[in-house]
Amino acid sequence: MAVPKKKTSKGKRNQRHARWKAKAGEAALRAMSIGKAVLSGRARGFVYPVEETAEEES
Repeated sequence: MAVPKKKTSKGKRNQRHARWKAKAGEAALRAMSIGKAVLSGRARGFVYPVEETAEEES
């Protein structure tokens, strides 16, 4: 099993934790952008299911 050779400094640890937490904010912004695109009808970069109503089938 891999074992670290030296103790990680507090600064390195804090940088790693800050980057890990920042990813959540970036993911939230991306999700919000995709949601707005879907609602406004501008979504082109991905495929999502569209439910057909009974009126369209008849």
